[in-house]
Amino acid sequence: MHTAKKIAMTSQLQQIRNMTVIVADTGDIDTIARLKPSEATTNPTLILKAAASGAYDGILQAARSAQEPVEQKIDRVLTGFGARILEHISGRVSTEVDARLSFDTRATVEKARRIIALYEAMGVDRERVLIKIASTWQGAQAARILEAEGIHCNMTLIFCTAQAEIAAQSEATLISPFVGRIYDWYKARAGAAWNETAMAGVNDPGVKSVCEIYRRLKGAGSRTQIMGASFRNKGEILALAGCDLLTVSPKLIAELDADETCVVRHLNAAAVEPEAPINLTESEFLYALNESPVAVEKLAEGIRNFVKDTVALESLLTH
Repeated sequence: MHTAKKIAMTSQLQQIRNMTVIVADTGDIDTIARLKPSEATTNPTLILKAAASGAYDGILQAARSAQEPVEQKIDRVLTGFGARILEHISGRVSTEVDARLSFDTRATVEKARRIIALYEAMGVDRERVLIKIASTWQGAQAARILEAEGIHCNMTLIFCTAQAEIAAQSEATLISPFVGRIYDWYKARAGAAWNETAMAGVNDPGVKSVCEIYRRLKGAGSRTQIMGASFRNKGEILALAGCDLLTVSPKLIAELDADETCVVRHLNAAAVEPEAPINLTESEFLYALNESPVAVEKLAEGIRNFVKDTVALESLLTH
């Protein structure tokens, strides 16, 4: 009598991990400890959510006790979470610069240096930290200065190719184009005419934006890594399989881990056609940004929302 051999199946999560680095998009330390990702990203919204949970009052109390202005105490909260997260991952953590500095190159540079100094005071090597900076022209100029000092940057709030180009031109280590927020914008604009099925997967406008950015940067020979971010559904993640990195919420990581359907690779740097070198002036960038309504609106909205959550985080330190 022959016994049927059970075929071992591989989850979509593991399949994607074979072609893309999966990064945990959360500030919750316990969740990161459970998921054991190689890297993690944070932002003011995620840190506020984790801080307000009451589970990490020790980090908040340490920041409250510092004899310094509240905007500097925030740095201690962000790095406190970051250092704890690094205990559970082997790679890098991304820590955001105050979004109120998004249009001030000098202040962004100074804030990034302070964040790195706080990490190094806790014994964290700067190679394990990515400084997140909004992808404005001023932010890109700050990244150029910081990268020259060995401080690695993650240019965030990217919604168009021009933003990715100035980040790559500044030799930023990594960029974070926001898939889901682009999807949100197009869906809201279409209203009742939106066809979810037709606009899913590779047809998702957020996915298409990242694919365009991927082709442009890889074609130009840029070493800047591309990390798709802000996902609304699993289909967006699957459609970007092969991207350098993807930062994914714990909920969507669990969905990928529970599904054993075959994953198809959609992005491959070896298959990208060569393109002209990137060389944008400030005026060329600003005009290109202006030509992208989704980028203009979502960049401004993203900065405002990060500022709002930073202010809310400050209130936790003063009450």
